[in-house]
Amino acid sequence: RQWDDRGTGHVSSCYVERLKGMSLLVRAESDGSLLLESKINPNTAYQKQQDTLIVWSEAENYDLALSFQEKAGCDEIWEKICQVQGKDPSVDITQDLVDESEEERFDDMSSPGLELPSCELNRLEEIAELVASSLPSPLRREKLALALENEGYIKKLLEIFHVCEDLENIEGLHHLYEIIKGIFLLNRTALFEVMFSEECIMDVIGCLEYDPSLSQSRKHREFLTKTAKFKEVIPISDPELKQKIHQTYRVQYIQDMVLPTPSVFEENMLSTLHSFIFFNKVEIVGMLQEDEKFLTDLFAQLTDEATDEEKRQELVNFLKEFCAFSQTLQPQNRDAFFKTLSNMGILPALEVILGMDDAQVRSAATDIFSYLVEYNPSMVREFVMQEAQQNDDDILLINLIIEHMICDTDPELGGAVLLMGLLRTLVDPENMLATANKTEKTEFLGFFYKHCMHVLTAPLLANTTEDKPSKDDFQTAQLLALILELLTFCVEHHTYHIKNYIINKDILRRVLVLMASKHAFLALCALRFKRKIIGLKDEFYNRYIMKSFLFEPVVKAFLNNGSRYNLMNSAIIEMFEFIRVEDIKSLTAHVIENYWKALEDVDYVQTFKGLKLRFEQQRERQDNPKLDSMRSILRNHRYRRDARTLEDEEEMWFNTDEDDMEDGEAVVPPSDKTKNDDDIMDPISKFMERKKLKESEEKEVLLKTNLSGRQSPSFKLSFSSGTKSNLTSQSSASNLPGSPGSPGSPGSPGSPGSVSKSTSQMASVTTK
Repeated sequence: RQWDDRGTGHVSSCYVERLKGMSLLVRAESDGSLLLESKINPNTAYQKQQDTLIVWSEAENYDLALSFQEKAGCDEIWEKICQVQGKDPSVDITQDLVDESEEERFDDMSSPGLELPSCELNRLEEIAELVASSLPSPLRREKLALALENEGYIKKLLEIFHVCEDLENIEGLHHLYEIIKGIFLLNRTALFEVMFSEECIMDVIGCLEYDPSLSQSRKHREFLTKTAKFKEVIPISDPELKQKIHQTYRVQYIQDMVLPTPSVFEENMLSTLHSFIFFNKVEIVGMLQEDEKFLTDLFAQLTDEATDEEKRQELVNFLKEFCAFSQTLQPQNRDAFFKTLSNMGILPALEVILGMDDAQVRSAATDIFSYLVEYNPSMVREFVMQEAQQNDDDILLINLIIEHMICDTDPELGGAVLLMGLLRTLVDPENMLATANKTEKTEFLGFFYKHCMHVLTAPLLANTTEDKPSKDDFQTAQLLALILELLTFCVEHHTYHIKNYIINKDILRRVLVLMASKHAFLALCALRFKRKIIGLKDEFYNRYIMKSFLFEPVVKAFLNNGSRYNLMNSAIIEMFEFIRVEDIKSLTAHVIENYWKALEDVDYVQTFKGLKLRFEQQRERQDNPKLDSMRSILRNHRYRRDARTLEDEEEMWFNTDEDDMEDGEAVVPPSDKTKNDDDIMDPISKFMERKKLKESEEKEVLLKTNLSGRQSPSFKLSFSSGTKSNLTSQSSASNLPGSPGSPGSPGSPGSPGSVSKSTSQMASVTTK
């Protein structure tokens, strides 16, 4: 792998009689002796690199390179090479580089097909070695497969297998295992068809029982013939269909149980085996679908009351497996499949089955229902709305589904979670169709809220009649959490239907009773439901919340949670923060008027103080409507600049960002309790303390402009205790310590903490 410098000289190309072709010649610069004479072969791959190099292989592991002083010389020789090979000089390589197997193809294509040793017991080892050595090369695999096909070799091997078994020749059986496994890896449909034929398949499985890596042989054939039973739920008259079903089961068994785990092989080694099973399933579904008598019998027996339990369970299991097979179909075939089932009356049949007592049967029926909902929710909706005209609410299909969800006995509620997902798909407007004459959304949601919603919310209403949940065990809590999840989905997607329902039935008040649950996940579900409602910023909802004082359970839960820093704490604060940031005026006023006393001491976040500030600004505008556009002189001779004196750009900045307090500019309004100012400052302002800032006239002017009830990004505002007024600055105090003129901060000389009471009315300002 080392380059050897053979010398420097002049290169030319000319016809060399001895080599019978155009050749490259290099003569030494020093004495003109011949350094290189190389014929330009039409098949050699010459490669041009970096404009001044030409590289090629003269023999295996022997490369040559010409390195030119100038690009022009390189191009000239390159053109000569390309001319000989009939290539365009613009290419950088004159031949596609061939990999090993391609080279083999050049050698082997001329040679005849692969010769297989005669199929005899004493040559099994030789055959096994031949198969193993052929697997790595695509070309040899091809030849081996053709040879096996043409000579009927597999059947001969299986005859030897019987001989070995009779003689208990373990060594021979081990070789046969390797040979048959190798044939699987050839990945050829034609060979599979021979191996999986009725006469061969059991012997093939027999060969695969003798794995040399296992001390004892496996008993696959015994399992397939004695343990595995073929259940004909309804007699299948077509022998070809029967044979296909047996074959598919056995091949699936080989794939899943007999062959070693695929990780042992390269990926896709057994892709043809997968395809074989896949197409078999497609054929089985097609043949069953066309057999109308079979399907008619199936549905007749399913719904017949005289059918005994065991038989019905087998029928339902058959139908479930039938639907599972259908998942392999192409979309248009799947459409036809479900249309056939629909015409046969699968939905009324499911309704009958779901109404039965047997839990296993119901669970299988639920799986079938899930296939139908995933495939075509509209078909299910249409059926449900039609049957509603003839039947009571109790036996409607959707209500049966909701009841199964509510009555799921599994402690983990596995079935209920699946059913909730199906209901969600059914009530999701995203997948509803709208045609010219009717919209599915309006019709179906109207139907759902009239006939089904009361069934869905029944457990919730039953459990929330008191101040706290009447049943608070884990399973009930899980079920209520699932119901709340669906209701939250409805709030987001159903607009007026759910709004009428929540307000008329007072649902939110009942949901908030769950805030008192001992299960945090349920209390959070209830909170999430309320947060989704507030997130809509709909005044109908807001009026309902205020009229019923529905912040009370939330504030109670917040106070009961105490100082614990957990998800409940953060989620409740986030809800109030949303009200503040979005400036929902009605709710801001309601919260401050009714709950300020309870919340005013919360100072580890600025949310509640910020809400109070919003409320006071609102109140101020209401008291004097003229002040709305202009900041006025306030009662105690403080003043604010007219907001319009701000630069346009600054005004735009405020309009977009006034709600989102950035780090380090949180307002800390006053607290009734006198606290050390250091406690009130948040960590960022402590960091500020350590920075010494130069006084500047510009900052003073800017500050006065910015103290107009909005937070500037450039300043940290904090208050000493005792001030009750809005955020303003006193013009006369500009020379006092702690005033905007001297950027003091609590604890440093000249801060409000260290001056007399007269200045405790002052806002201290720390500039960034």
